[in-house]
Amino acid sequence: MLSRRLLVRRPLRVSRFHTSSSLWKSLRTFKLADIGEGITECEVIKWSVALNSTVEAFDPLCEVQSDKASVEITSPFDGIVTKLLVQEGEVAKVGSGLCVIEVDEDDASEESEAAPAFEHAPDPTSSSILSTIPRRHHPLDPNQPPTAKSSLTDVLATPSVRHYARQQGVDIAQCFPGAGRDGRVEKSDVDQFKLSSSAPKTSITPENVVSGEDQIVELGRTRQGMWKAMVKSLEIPHFGYSTTLDITALHDLLPTLNEHIPEHYRAAPTLPPAPLAVDPSSVCPAPNKGYYVPLEQSLTRLTYLPILLKMLSKSMIEWPLFRSSITASGSDKASMTVRPHADINIALSTPTGLYTPTLQAVDTQTVYGLASELKRVSHLGRQVPSKLTMNEMPRRGGTLTVSNVGAIGAGDFASPVLVPGGGVAIVALGRAKWVWDVDRNPQGERRLKLGVSWSGDHRVIEGAELAAFVECWRGYVENPTRLIADSV
Repeated sequence: MLSRRLLVRRPLRVSRFHTSSSLWKSLRTFKLADIGEGITECEVIKWSVALNSTVEAFDPLCEVQSDKASVEITSPFDGIVTKLLVQEGEVAKVGSGLCVIEVDEDDASEESEAAPAFEHAPDPTSSSILSTIPRRHHPLDPNQPPTAKSSLTDVLATPSVRHYARQQGVDIAQCFPGAGRDGRVEKSDVDQFKLSSSAPKTSITPENVVSGEDQIVELGRTRQGMWKAMVKSLEIPHFGYSTTLDITALHDLLPTLNEHIPEHYRAAPTLPPAPLAVDPSSVCPAPNKGYYVPLEQSLTRLTYLPILLKMLSKSMIEWPLFRSSITASGSDKASMTVRPHADINIALSTPTGLYTPTLQAVDTQTVYGLASELKRVSHLGRQVPSKLTMNEMPRRGGTLTVSNVGAIGAGDFASPVLVPGGGVAIVALGRAKWVWDVDRNPQGERRLKLGVSWSGDHRVIEGAELAAFVECWRGYVENPTRLIADSV
């Protein structure tokens, strides 16, 4: 009996014929490790290896996506991939197997299962390109047929309920989520499904859709994360503050800024430029000479947003409260961490849901650099699946969040919502509109006004403090030449 137990616990060995000596192989189940931040499951969005392919240590195996960002998983040893346990588009729980790798017995570790190594997903602008395995389709894409649900192992149910479902001829995956805790399937769910499936059904056709039939559409992983975050936002006591900013002077400054976009922020020329009569780099090469940002980061013109962000960062430097984050602790005594720089989140609407990538140390960046970075994160976020990684969405996000809803809607004001980890305040920017203003001149004049709507965390920010901070921001926005005095 003891030897039988030992045989069960030892990893499976496969003998191979070899010209010199016998070589033993071990089959190792490669598990999804805990990547932190409270994440319990990830979706496999792309496999970088194929079945029966050879991998070496630190080779990319697959790319997984959590509620926040995508992460690349690499192999910790050399071997042959003999089985893929999770397919693209399926969800893997932390601690569950991702694939099976055949390794040499001499190279294998003492443990029967090895933990995967994580690296940040590579920047898409780098020269390294992974294998072109077709990507999954988004579940909300109307041009794609519905896909099958996840495997039975993903369904929460007791063995007795699984046995009961088999007896009734019911696929237990069709009953998930159930009425039990965390969606656990119970016998009543099996009975309810069998009762509903026995009723006559009408197949879903385009004619049915036109006639008004309902369709059940599952939320994507990012939208599920948004669901949870918005529920958590109810724990934060909000208060609002709205006002309008006069951006006429800023509007008049834009043509000059657009006319002098630095060469390396423009698209690379297709032909080499003509030589200059007098070359400023004749003695020493100028900074960034010959360097151009990638095409998706190149600039043709500036918008108001990067300038408003730069001015907001200047106000944050003057107000340490707004570059602070709440430090969580187990006791009732709260504390705050004041950061040396202004880290700002940007609300980004994408085909897969809402993301909030972080622009770090905004106060140290130029307006052109911010505009280029905004284009980069927007490009990454709007890929399907999203290419945002933990570099763009670090665990320690920004202390303020900016939502540029005016870029889409024509509204003036909104009611932005603070979520845990979203900072101590959030501002929604409305649509800039020309209005007839009589405040400055009794005769009236045409001015460009921008509505801004703030929500603050009332646990740490007083209403008077938020109002004074916004007035500090107004001082920069309505007098943009102040940036010159600050050496910007």
